[in-house]
Amino acid sequence: MIGRLNHVAIAVPDLQAAAAQYQTTLGATVGPPQDEPDHGVTVVFIELPNTKIELLYPLGDDSPIRGFLDKNPSGGIHHMCFEVDDIIAARDHMKTQGARVLGTGEPKIGAHGKPVLFLHPKDFNGCLIELEQI
Repeated sequence: MIGRLNHVAIAVPDLQAAAAQYQTTLGATVGPPQDEPDHGVTVVFIELPNTKIELLYPLGDDSPIRGFLDKNPSGGIHHMCFEVDDIIAARDHMKTQGARVLGTGEPKIGAHGKPVLFLHPKDFNGCLIELEQI
């Protein structure tokens, strides 16, 4: 059901420094910061030949990333995102398998302008999973 790996998201304590490190040290193509108020984050995408890395930084005091960084002050991997053809069918299948969908269970529009859902990390070996409809 899941398709290709769309991105790995890394929460970072300093967005500009992290983006500069990927661009300067690793020679990666780094996109501009983009605020995502519905998700409480500012993101920067690093383009790779086979996938992307998404740098996450808190946007506002109630950002879920702020809590993550409080527990992990140096930052760290926050989630993995997989592509799906039909997010509603994927959600319904996941629920029948016992996976918990976070929030209301209804997709929100993500940073790529496409519907996304998140699955509880306790149901996936401690890893938060994002599904994005392609």
